Amino acid sequence: MPEYPGLIKSKLPKVGTTIFTVMSRLAQEHNAINLSQGFPDFGSDEALHDLVRTAMKNGHNQYAPMAGLMLLREQIATKTEELYGAIYHPDTEITVTAGATQAIYTAITAVVHEDDEVIIFTPAYDCYEPAIELNGGKSVIVQMHAPDYKIDWTHVRKLINPKTKMIIINTPHNPTATVFSKDDFLALEKLIANTDIIVLSDEVYEHIIFDEHKHYSASMFPKLAERSFIVSSFGKTFHNTGWKMGYCIAPETLMSEFRKVHQYVVFSVNTPAQFALAEYLKNESNYLSLSAFYQQKRDFFTSVIRNSKFEIIPSKGTYFQLLSYKNISDEKDTDFAVRLTIEHKLAAIPVSVFYNQHIDEKILRFCFAKNENTLEKAAEIINKIV
Repeated sequence: MPEYPGLIKSKLPKVGTTIFTVMSRLAQEHNAINLSQGFPDFGSDEALHDLVRTAMKNGHNQYAPMAGLMLLREQIATKTEELYGAIYHPDTEITVTAGATQAIYTAITAVVHEDDEVIIFTPAYDCYEPAIELNGGKSVIVQMHAPDYKIDWTHVRKLINPKTKMIIINTPHNPTATVFSKDDFLALEKLIANTDIIVLSDEVYEHIIFDEHKHYSASMFPKLAERSFIVSSFGKTFHNTGWKMGYCIAPETLMSEFRKVHQYVVFSVNTPAQFALAEYLKNESNYLSLSAFYQQKRDFFTSVIRNSKFEIIPSKGTYFQLLSYKNISDEKDTDFAVRLTIEHKLAAIPVSVFYNQHIDEKILRFCFAKNENTLEKAAEIINKIV
């Protein structure tokens, strides 16, 4: 094929293959246990599968309404009111999306204009910054640091200016497994009072929280809720990340703009899965039992590695566990992660890749959304590393 130099000017010149793809591919090439990418190695509920099959057999295989099935949006509204005391109208304030990442991209695209500034707290999930850049915005980075990854809200205040359009928050937080406190939300609420700043609250791990910590949603704070997009994930909640099902809730003024973008990005999402989820959500134990389920896995994993040379940084939520290897090696975390995969047959994610400046604090992220047999095998490897 002929080449045409200059034909394409990349919109994301700094973006390459994601670390998740790199580490998963490396794990496969070297037959390593993969605790890098955040997905379970166990199946979701057969009852949910049956509901999808039933929907298919009943002929629900064509386009769903653009905003999602009303049946499902009504269940989301009920769930949100029962958990957080927040009322969202299913007709105008809830949209079903093709996973949380699409919802995040859509929310950013809906409101961020050329030269707008968006505040991000890093280490951060890697989809925020590219979406901002694609829309001509500028990411303003606030660094958090181990071991507690607290936000200095006084510092954040100094970064706010007339160009600040959005602040992105994430709780429970990926990759650090920390959670926002009530004081964090009150500080944010006070910070953006009398501004036009919009909040994007990534709450995909809302049902995975440990040790009697509480998940505070932006929807619980009226002055935040009135200017917030809140994103959730069925994939994270019901162990089926490959279904790519999520949703966004927001006040009508914001949701109206969200849907203008949504309809041209995906228009609508998987119809049989929506019918199934609408029915499955009626049993609240299907999501309220999740914290205990994953806390058992977290506790099992940390118990079987407690005598290793790795330092355990407490996980308060999500299905990730951070481990510091500062007592083992001075290697860069990216190098150590590669060596761990190739030589020891265990894949994890180096936390430095979640920073815009690759801050290296000698910490790796491990996913414990795995069967106990998988975690036991991983622990055997971890315990032998000195």
